[in-house]
This record gives sequence, C-alpha cells and structure tokens, in this order.
Amino acid sequence: MHHDHDTDQDAAYHYGVIRRAIERIDAAQGAALSLDDVAAGMNMSPAHFQRIFSRWVGVSPKRYQQYLTLGHARALMRDRFTTLETAQTLGLSGTGRLHDLFLRWEAMSPGDFARHGAGLTIAYGYFPSPFGEALAMGTDRGLCGLAFTDETGRADAFADMTARWPRATFTHAPETLSPMIQAAFDQAGTARLHLIGAPFQIKVWEALLAVPTGHVTTYSEIARAIGNPGAVRAVGTAVGRNPISYLIPCHRALRKTGALGGYHWGLPVKRAMLAWEGARADADAPVETGRGRA
Repeated sequence: MHHDHDTDQDAAYHYGVIRRAIERIDAAQGAALSLDDVAAGMNMSPAHFQRIFSRWVGVSPKRYQQYLTLGHARALMRDRFTTLETAQTLGLSGTGRLHDLFLRWEAMSPGDFARHGAGLTIAYGYFPSPFGEALAMGTDRGLCGLAFTDETGRADAFADMTARWPRATFTHAPETLSPMIQAAFDQAGTARLHLIGAPFQIKVWEALLAVPTGHVTTYSEIARAIGNPGAVRAVGTAVGRNPISYLIPCHRALRKTGALGGYHWGLPVKRAMLAWEGARADADAPVETGRGRA
C-alpha cells in the first residue's frame, strides 16, 4: 500500500470503513463499545480495523471510537472551544500561516460577485480524499469549490456547485487542480483559495478560517466576531453555503448545545472530519491529552 498517496480505491475503501464504523456506533444507541465490538459489528478483525483507522487518520490513538461518537462534538465544545477575536483583529482578507495548513486566500470583489461568475473560467475535477470522493473547482487564483460526493452523488454535487456561479464557464481540467488538492490534503506547499461569495458570506467564511484544527466554535460566536451578534440564523445560512468545504472549516461550527447542526454534504462527512482532526490533534499534543472523553 502507498505510504505517500492513497490510490482512489484505497481512499474510497478507508472512508467507507469509517462510515460503517459510525453507523455501527450509532446503532448501539449510546452503549459503550470497545474496538473489538466495533470491528465485530463490521465483520472485521480488530487488528484490521485498527490498521485501517491508523492509515486513514495517520495516527493510532488508544480509543479510536471516541472520535466517531456523537458525544465527541460535545466534548470538543467543553475542551476545544475557540473564542474568536473580532474581525478587526483577525487580520482578515490577508495571507498568513493559519494553524497547521498554509493557506493563502483572496476574496472576489462584490462587483465581480454580482456578475454571477460572468467572464470566469472554472476548472473542475474529481479526487480521492480522506472523506470520500471530492469534487474540486478552481480559477487561476485558487480553489473556489470543494464538495464531497459520497452522500449526494456526482451529478447533484456538480449541479449544486455550478449553480452558485451560473454565468461562469466550467471546464474539466483536473490536471490544473491537482497541485492545489495535493497542497490541501497533504499539507505540501501552499493551498490557494479564491473566495467567491456575497460580502456577508465572505466575512463568515474568513471567521471560520480562524478556528484551529481540532477545535470548534459556535454560530453565535461567529456572529459576535463579525460584529453582528443578532445574526445567528444568517450566519448559519452562510456557513451552510460555504463553497470550499474542509479548507474553510464549516464542519467546526456547532450549536451552543454541542449539537452538530447541519452539514451541506451530509452529517457523516462532518463527523468524519471532526474525528480525523480530533485524533490528529491529540496525537500532536502532549501525552496528558490522551485522557478519555465522553
């Protein structure tokens, strides 16, 4: 098996196993399951499941299933909640080192956005990812779209994304996007983003970029940070319309209660992302953070 890049089949298989593990844990309705229990419910040996999880997430934590449970989101709210600075001090609409992923981004001007993508050429392609197949889209300035197709199917994901910029020209050109995707998922080089949205949406998306990997925030915290604390519902809508999933981390936005809220590409994907990041963050943290969680 590759140690640098998964083949398409490898990536699809690994994510499929994680998806089945989430279903198995949910079916237990809160009953504690050991690694052996989870594996047995999937007709896999514990050793095989452990290898797959380790290959998927890049680490082998002691209590794999804790990251996949619904309770993990509540634990993140307790232990990893991020209070955002106000927009003025976030240093938004700039470039810089953001946590563990080097991102550079620029936002389309409101005037250009109002033209619904007229004059834009947007390349697209399909790529393997840790969260199932990804549909990527990009302009000459960077990635402008990243969707996940496992829950929706290719046709629906493509229709969803192209409808956002109805007057743009779309061309199948995965070769031009490949370096951007490699930077995004392998953290190799710089992932450039091109934010195409209304001014309010871009404010929300830039606030999401300030939430560190392995941490979460709330819709109300984002509303406060962008200077509009009463706009929680509008913030939720803007989070849901984020076109660059994962890289603009809308999966890290939760309800105040610790409930997951929605996710445009399906809740299993959101839970897989939180699990993937949580396990990696714990692996990179000091040893004492290996404590058990609800």
